[in-house]
Amino acid sequence: MKKIVTGFILALTAVLLVLPFLSRIAAAFGNSSLEFERLIVQLVFVFSCLAGIITTIEKKQLNIEVFTSKFDKKIQLIISKVLSCLNIAVLTAVFLSVFPNYNMLSSEDHVLKIPIKIFFSALPPMYFAMLVLEIKRSRCIVSGILGLLSGFLISTGSVLGLLNLIFDTWYPEINDSGFTLILSDISIFVQSFSANWIWVIVVLFSVFSLFGMPLYIVLSGLAYFAFMTTGGYVESIPMETYNILTDTSIAAIPLFTVAGYLLAGGSAGKRLLDFVQNSVGCIRGGVVIAAVLVATFFTTFTGASGVTILAVGGILSVILTGSGYSEDDSEALITASGSIGLLLPPSLAVIVYGATNFMTVNIFDLFKGAVIPGGLLALSMIVIGIIKDKSSKRIRFSKEALMQSFKSAFFELLLPLLIVIVYFGGYFTLFETAAFTVAYAFVLEVFIRKDFNIKKAFDVILQSIPVAGGVLVIIGAAKGLALFLVYAGIPEILSELAITFVGSKILFLLLLNIVLLIVGCIMDLYSAILVVSPLIIPVAESFGIHPVHTGVIFLTNLALGFLTPPIGINLFIASYTFKKPVVKIVKSILPYLAVQFVILLLITYIPWFSTVFVD
Repeated sequence: MKKIVTGFILALTAVLLVLPFLSRIAAAFGNSSLEFERLIVQLVFVFSCLAGIITTIEKKQLNIEVFTSKFDKKIQLIISKVLSCLNIAVLTAVFLSVFPNYNMLSSEDHVLKIPIKIFFSALPPMYFAMLVLEIKRSRCIVSGILGLLSGFLISTGSVLGLLNLIFDTWYPEINDSGFTLILSDISIFVQSFSANWIWVIVVLFSVFSLFGMPLYIVLSGLAYFAFMTTGGYVESIPMETYNILTDTSIAAIPLFTVAGYLLAGGSAGKRLLDFVQNSVGCIRGGVVIAAVLVATFFTTFTGASGVTILAVGGILSVILTGSGYSEDDSEALITASGSIGLLLPPSLAVIVYGATNFMTVNIFDLFKGAVIPGGLLALSMIVIGIIKDKSSKRIRFSKEALMQSFKSAFFELLLPLLIVIVYFGGYFTLFETAAFTVAYAFVLEVFIRKDFNIKKAFDVILQSIPVAGGVLVIIGAAKGLALFLVYAGIPEILSELAITFVGSKILFLLLLNIVLLIVGCIMDLYSAILVVSPLIIPVAESFGIHPVHTGVIFLTNLALGFLTPPIGINLFIASYTFKKPVVKIVKSILPYLAVQFVILLLITYIPWFSTVFVD
């Protein structure tokens, strides 16, 4: 199955690279490009579903396991069986919730004469494949049977919808049978149970997440039971997954991720480092400047600071220590710099935030608003790195070496400049910019640098799929929960509470930072954006805070949350990468984290940093 899916993904990636430019050609000849654009987002949805399967096969679905590893093997086995049962139950329920949507999708809706239902039909196989894989991995008949039975019982409303879809005109007769009456009674009971015990369910799923339950299952389970409290409209969950993953902005995520992996897999990092070293290596902290800029550069493309630490952390650490920097400070600097790129173009975090809150903030404005804060964070890491640089070792400045390194890294240096020109200049859409970036990175690494051949390039692309798939699946799952929170009026309730009990804007901003830092510690980036940001924005607006300013504060807090002890995710990734205990990483990173907190307060209380470039 894996070979078939990866083959489809590679083919889809190629198609997605070509289609934006075919659309441009069609428009140049006076044809409408709208159908091509609709086809692109539908194919990205199919890509997302296939990537979700690959991510599950590779066992790379994101989780925030904290406790399980601390128990002995017998307890770990019990926890594994319990979680497996729950995972199977949730996946069964979500899988069955897809089918009622077929009755709501219009048969008249086509893209280039292909029915929309065809593209939507990529979703059931994804959930089914995930379910089968989870059952297979459980290796416990009891867990599998209990999970399937529980999933069936809590999704009896969806089963009724499936019967309607299958039997169509015969459904009225079936509906009068005793079997459907039993299913209806069970569904009513589950709705009643969910309404009475929803807070217990929320706490349980939160605990399960800390024991290693995949985040997309946590979010899907919470969304499922939340909708059951209001009449059981659980079919909204897969429909919202479809809606968000066919958003034109979200469509750029997998391509930017592919581009980041192609660049990280080749010699781009070393070339950029050589250039920066030859530029500023002769001054105190020159190597620090190089390390911070390279780490920031890669995070803007991969969208995940942890990936940057894994991809280039090793080589950066060797260069820093080789230049006289202490090992602990080298690793702390790399870890602290890994999340800065989340604020700079073409950051996937900014894209997701803008797509989630498109009614209140423009992605273009958010990119402009985040430039100075991102620059301040990078500058702060450079400054503290220079202060800590006690080494007398310096790279002797050589004009010849500088020119040679510039020529060597010319195409790598040109890429971010071209991205700024084509996107911010209005020449390309965000997706076209992403497609251009992948094509550029592919040609650069395969045909110009020859860092790897075409087969190796395909392998690198496939390595990026679990990262993109993990992110996209979480985005899809989180959107269902976000929809429920909005429909339940949670933003309005929070606004009223804030206005009533927090009269001061200064106090509100302080509390906002505290809450968001906690969110950054315990939630992954994308689910935090989709679930929490729609709740925060209305409250911030009630205090007169500009939406771009709110967005920058939100993303900066999440970036710092990855580094905040005791469970900031980047601390664990750095521990794994540098083979050091988490406690040692935490101790080394505290000075860097303290400086970033100071920058956060400046960004929070001086809106000018975020709004100076925004009309």
